[in-house]
Amino acid sequence: MKPFGLRQWWEAAGAGFLLGAAILLFEVRLRRASLKRLIGAAVGSLLGIIGALLMCLVLDRASNTFQFQTLSFLQVGLLLFMTYVGLVVGANKGDMLNLSALGGLFGAEKTPKKSCKIFDTSVIIDGRIADICETSFLDGLLVIPQFVLRELQLVADSADSLKRNRGRRGLDVLQRIQKMANINVQIVEDDFPHIR
Repeated sequence: MKPFGLRQWWEAAGAGFLLGAAILLFEVRLRRASLKRLIGAAVGSLLGIIGALLMCLVLDRASNTFQFQTLSFLQVGLLLFMTYVGLVVGANKGDMLNLSALGGLFGAEKTPKKSCKIFDTSVIIDGRIADICETSFLDGLLVIPQFVLRELQLVADSADSLKRNRGRRGLDVLQRIQKMANINVQIVEDDFPHIR
C-alpha cells in the first residue's frame, strides 16, 4: 500500500522534498522569532483551533445538508484556516505581551546591552587609543563630549609649543578614529561632570 495514495516514486520524492523544505523554512523562522512572538503565535494558534472546533460543532448540527466527504473537507479546511489566522495574528500581536507580568515564568528576554565608552582629553592626546580601536578590541559606541573637543582645540591653539603639539596630536588621533569603519564615534553635547 502506497502512503498518501502516491503511486510513483518521484511523487513521493517530490512530496518529501517539499515537506523537508517547509520544515527547514519553519526552523529558520523559529530561530529568528523573539520569545514574545512565539508565545503570541502559540496562544493565537490555540484560540484559532478552539474557534475552528466550535464552528465544526455548528457544521455537525447542519450535517444533514452536506455529504460526509464535503463535511470532512470543510472541517479540515476550517481547522487549518483558523489555526493559520490565529498563528499570524498572535505572532504579530505578540510584541505587545508583557512577559514580566507573568512573574518570571519565562524569564526576562535578554536584550543585548549597548555599551558606550566616554573618552576624555587625556586619553585622546595619549594616542594609544587609536591603536586599540584598530584591533576592534573596543565594542559599542565611543562617545566624545563636546567639552573634550573644546579642550583639545584650546590646547592645540596654545602659545606653548609643547602643548600645541599635544593638542594637534589629539585632534589627529580623533580624526583617525572617526575614519575607522569598524568604530562608531558620536560627539555629544551632553556634559559629564563626573569625568571632567
